[in-house]
Amino acid sequence: MWHRAQVTKARPELLNDPEAVNLVERIDYDFSPFTQRFTPTDSLRSAARTRQFDDAFRAYISAHPYASIVNLGAGLDTAFYRVDSGSVEWYDLDLPDVITLRQRLLPEPKRVRYIAKSLFDTSWCDDIAHTDDGIFIFARGVLWFFEEEQVKHLLSSLADKVPEAELACDACSKLGAPMVTNSLKSVGMTDVAVKWMMGDAQVVTQWDSRLKLIDQTPVYSIPRDSVSEEQNVKHTERGDLVYALSIVHLRV
Repeated sequence: MWHRAQVTKARPELLNDPEAVNLVERIDYDFSPFTQRFTPTDSLRSAARTRQFDDAFRAYISAHPYASIVNLGAGLDTAFYRVDSGSVEWYDLDLPDVITLRQRLLPEPKRVRYIAKSLFDTSWCDDIAHTDDGIFIFARGVLWFFEEEQVKHLLSSLADKVPEAELACDACSKLGAPMVTNSLKSVGMTDVAVKWMMGDAQVVTQWDSRLKLIDQTPVYSIPRDSVSEEQNVKHTERGDLVYALSIVHLRV
């Protein structure tokens, strides 16, 4: 949210998120560690990741104008305000205390419903009321904080409950995981760490035959010659680049 606000103020043509700016100004929170730790380039990288997700939403909405979009681990995310087409149904899901805060700061707009549940409690699938024109689920900066077995179970459960839905999530490779964890710790988030790591997303199709990989695109790539041979093993690669963080697009 803080990164989105910084880029909106400095480069709105790249990412325009006035709701993020509004939230940063309204919330009683000391953001000074972010100012000290992160550079404008860091914010641009974060904005680029956000834009990639937004572009995926817009592409899906263009093909499915009355789709349901489900945001897992919504927190104070403001994607709806950036990509709403005027016809989609939107669901923001998070734990009850987070949803309580969200309702206070961002009351539900028209066509948006908040769901106060764990993403692993897949009874939330039954709360999706509009499914005739497709379901697009996304989990940004969420799944990597759980164990691989939990992620496997979630994806298989979604294949049971909402077959043919599409899902986009971000995944850290073994190379990218320490970068993300160290970045979080540097701004005081010492009790979190990346647990689920994945390089080549083709591995997901081996977890459950119903899971189909649509695409995997890099968010952060690192030149191969800057990575040791040990680090380079089993990382997703494209040409002379090694993926550190990627966006994985699946059909469940």
